[in-house]
Order: sequence, then structure tokens, then C-alpha cells
Amino acid sequence: MKAKSKSTFFIVVFITAALAYLAFSGLHLGSLNIKGANEMRFGIDIRGGVEATYTPKDLGRAPTAAELESAKTIIETRMDAQNITDREVTVDSTHGGIIVRFPWKSNETDFDPQKAISELGATALLTFKDPSGNVVLQGADVKKSYAELNKNTGKYEVVLELTDEGSTKFATATGNLVGKPISIYMDATEISSPTVQEKISGGTATISGIGTQADAVALASKINSGALPFSLVANDTNIITPTLGTEALNVMVWAGELAFILVCLFMLLYYRLPGFVACIALLLHMVGLLLAVSIPQFTLTLPGIAGIILSVGMGVDANVIIDERIKEELNAGKTLRSAIEIGFKRAFTAVFDGNITVVIISVILIIFGSGSMLSFGYTLLWGVIMNFIAGVTASRLMISSLSEYKSLQKPVLFGSRRMA
Repeated sequence: MKAKSKSTFFIVVFITAALAYLAFSGLHLGSLNIKGANEMRFGIDIRGGVEATYTPKDLGRAPTAAELESAKTIIETRMDAQNITDREVTVDSTHGGIIVRFPWKSNETDFDPQKAISELGATALLTFKDPSGNVVLQGADVKKSYAELNKNTGKYEVVLELTDEGSTKFATATGNLVGKPISIYMDATEISSPTVQEKISGGTATISGIGTQADAVALASKINSGALPFSLVANDTNIITPTLGTEALNVMVWAGELAFILVCLFMLLYYRLPGFVACIALLLHMVGLLLAVSIPQFTLTLPGIAGIILSVGMGVDANVIIDERIKEELNAGKTLRSAIEIGFKRAFTAVFDGNITVVIISVILIIFGSGSMLSFGYTLLWGVIMNFIAGVTASRLMISSLSEYKSLQKPVLFGSRRMA
């Protein structure tokens, strides 16, 4: 058991180093595409973005307030699905349009507004038509659509979940069109034409005979994007200038690196061996946060950076509480193993109480917040999670592992006044 315990420190260090490489450099192997910190998506306030005004296309009348709100909700849902949290979607009731502002993609090089708005998906009206061209269903009648593997056939299908009204319409249409096709259109473009096999009721329908998984996912995505109450066309696209900019961001990164070094120096000088462990735990904490933001391409804004800084500060605080507790137990005459055990046990309550309140606040911000506040809540929540993983669990594993080495069992190496 001791040999296994001794190796734990090096295992944690290896995992931290591997994750650090992944966080800063990313990993691109064939279809595996993990983006690192250098490909992170930054918010409008840091890198700038795009502004576009969407207006109804060929509607023939002024859109109602309810239709505009519905279109706004769908656009926001699309952005949520792509983790574009730093955005503004505003209904312009006066001119019957929707104003959308969102940041550039992480790999954007052309900075072309027209190209950027294509990320939001198709803005055409989705309709389901019978062979005579009559509309039997619209995009608004579809709750959601997704690709799914049929275990019986081993082939991918597209599943449609319909609204109550859409379910009634579809049951009537499919009952009259058994053996005939129902074509799916995005405006005037046909995207699929499945044949009705039987009357479909119950609010769920499947489209089979599609092809590959990619084809099924693409069709489901088009159907989801077509739930707009009318076709939209993007007008007046503009580039938004960042309020911070890349140079200021570089200064912030440099300041963060300097602060990290100074904190580590303090921990090393004051707590010695536990301080060394705390530095590794803080690195793991930071790496975990970077991966939580870069892998899903979650938009990082200025408040999001503030959430990272705050959570790292809490991570330092947790290590200080733990290391101080261990030192106190050693000064009180406890053995090293006993001091580590009691120190972590007594420190955990204080760390847990301080972090759980932050978790509650973070969850509230994620549920009810939007835009920059959502970014702040997300980074803060992940910071607390990494605090428990790195600051508490990994720290305990590493300190317990190092304490198995005879040469490292001197109380003075743990910041104690005792020499033996």
C-alpha cells in the first residue's frame, strides 16, 4: 500500500502536466478536435463582434409583437446551443425587426459580418407540404428535432417532437397521405421528401431512409432552425469594436501569470512542502477552468474572467486553510500522519461552507442570468468544482503521498516550529 501511496504524487503531477498541455495547445487528431486556450472564444467586450438587423422576408404585412418575440426566442436558443453567451438580441417593434449582436468565432480571420451571421443557422421558413403543395405543418409546430440511431435497423433517423396543435395537424395529414410523400421545404428549397408509412399520432414522428449520421444531424439542425414564424433576412451588418482589445487582454494574461508566480513563492516560503503541493493544485485548478471554457467554446467575457480570478482566489484560500491547519496540529505535538488527517478533516468544513454558498449563487446566475452574467456564473461554478477537485482532493492525495517518504517527514518541512 505504501509503494502505491508514494506513486500517487507523481500520478497527479503527470495528469496535471498532460491536462496543462491539452489546455494550452489543444489536440487535433483526425475527427478529434479539442481546442486549447489559444483558440478560446472571447466576448464582444474583449475581441469585438458582429451586429445585424433581421427583418421579415416577403411577409406582406407588419409582424406582430408575439411573432417577433417568438423569433427572438428561437435565435437565443440557437446561440445557447452554441454556447454564445455574450450576445444581445433585441426586438425593434417600431421597425418590425430583431437586432442581434454576438462575438466573433475563435478561429475567425476574415472578420466578414455576412459570413459570421451564417453561424446562427438558416433563417428561412420551414413548411411541410403534401403532393398538391398545400402546407400541412409549419416549423412553429415542431418543438424540436434530433438525430437518433434506430437499434432495430442500425440506421440513423430524424425524430420530430410536435406541439399539441402540430400533433393534431400531422395526424390528420398523415392519415390522408399514407403511401404518399410529405415534402419538407426551407422557403422554396426542398430539403427532404419522406413517404408516409402510416398515420402518425401521439406527437412524435420519425424520418427514415436518410443516410449517414452526418446527414441525419444536418437535417435535424435545419428543421430546428426553421421553427421561425416567418423567413428572416439579415440587413445592416456591422463590425462591433471591442472595448478591451487584444493588447489589453495580453496585459491581463501577463498580470495573471505574475500573480500566480508571486502566490506560489509565498506558499513555498511560508508553508514549504504543502506550499509546493498547493502550487501544483492551483495549476490543476487553472487548467481545469481553461478546459471548461475552451472545449465547449463557451464565450469568455470580462465578467467571466472576473469569475476565474475570484475562483482562483478561493482556491488559494482553501490551500491556506488546509496548510495552516496541518501546521497547527504539528505544533500541538501530533504525528505527521495524524496532523495531515486531522488538518484536512477540520479544514474541509470551512472550505465546504465557503464554497457551497458560491455554488448556490452561481447556479442562480446560470439559470436566470444571460449574456455576461451567464459567463460569470459559469466560470465561477467551474472554479468551485475545480477547488474541490484540485484544492481539496488532489492536495490531500499529494501531501499524503509525499509524507510516506522518510526524508520528507520532518515537521519543519510542513511549516511547523518543531524540528522532529
